[in-house]
Amino acid sequence: MAERERRLTTPRGGVFVPRVQVLSAEDVSRAITRIAHEIVERNHGLSDVVVIGLQTGGVSLARRLAQVLEEIEGTAVSAGTLDVAFYRDDIGIRPVLPEAVTDIPEDLAGRLVVLVDDVLFTGRTVRAALNALADYGRARAVQLAVMVDRGHREIPIRPDYVGKNMPTRIDEQVDVSLDGVVLGDVLAR
Repeated sequence: MAERERRLTTPRGGVFVPRVQVLSAEDVSRAITRIAHEIVERNHGLSDVVVIGLQTGGVSLARRLAQVLEEIEGTAVSAGTLDVAFYRDDIGIRPVLPEAVTDIPEDLAGRLVVLVDDVLFTGRTVRAALNALADYGRARAVQLAVMVDRGHREIPIRPDYVGKNMPTRIDEQVDVSLDGVVLGDVLAR
């Protein structure tokens, strides 16, 4: 969970206390490279591929994924960001945090969109992202890449590309960055 959400969201507002590092920076880098190769293989290249990172946790992963895809294929890959705050179905439960920027580089009509997020949990953020994407054109297809799939789905959403499947307790938190993946708890201040 990104620091901004952790700080501002109740009832989980509190301090993240790491317990164990699950993936190192090198492991995250290898996972991104593997996911990139899987994307190229599944889509027979990168024609019409756009990489979109979900704010805030998926943005740095999406940018790095786009760089790796470019290194593999030698073709520039458009990358953007998407804030789904106003598309969420829990607006009355959680505060809306509209500080993050949406930057979709081009019309998505007919494009293959790879949505990138740090952690897949209940699936509600991805559902909101699918609704938000419709405002930017009708994509030919949408694929989902996540660094960590921790289970506990409330909506029938399944990722196409996963860095690490990591079953967790529902009260645990997963912190993902390019520096690694850490499992821990959020303690009240």
